[in-house]
Amino acid sequence: MESYRINTNYAKALFMLAGETGHYDEVAEDMRLVSRVCGENRVLNTVFNNPTILEVKKRAIVADLFGEKVCRESLAFLNFVVKKNRSVNLRGIADAYLEMYRESKNVILSKLTTAFEVDESVKQEVSKLVSAHTGKTVELETKVDQSIIGGLMVEFNNTMYDSRISAKIAKLRREFNKNYYESKL
Repeated sequence: MESYRINTNYAKALFMLAGETGHYDEVAEDMRLVSRVCGENRVLNTVFNNPTILEVKKRAIVADLFGEKVCRESLAFLNFVVKKNRSVNLRGIADAYLEMYRESKNVILSKLTTAFEVDESVKQEVSKLVSAHTGKTVELETKVDQSIIGGLMVEFNNTMYDSRISAKIAKLRREFNKNYYESKL
């Protein structure tokens, strides 16, 4: 809970800064990058979580990773977060900012998981259906997971539409494990 509050408060501050400078979209792209890099790199998270590594070194890492790729406001904010010893929260802050950004633009994040890569027409159709259901513009993230065998899974607004073949097989397996014909004597 404490982490959520920290992430939200820092994200609000960044959102206000972006509003003052008029760089909502640029900062949103920067926060997508920060979230992706922090999510994919375990070593980076370990370094940020290590209290024995000096702030100067952490700021140098931030400058090396993001210095040329993010706008001036985002870099200043990232350095501020590191200075306040909250570098372990960078991904959470970035995600909280993106949620605020989507809310302000009336956009909903939807995740599409399939067994294989789908073409643009399928993505557009899913986006159109989710948009019709929610009344918002859809930002669609796609993921390929071959373990679902076939079908698809769409998640949005704490709602999940699940038509995965693997889920149907699991349901059948559970049904077959129930023995309705066994005597209960």
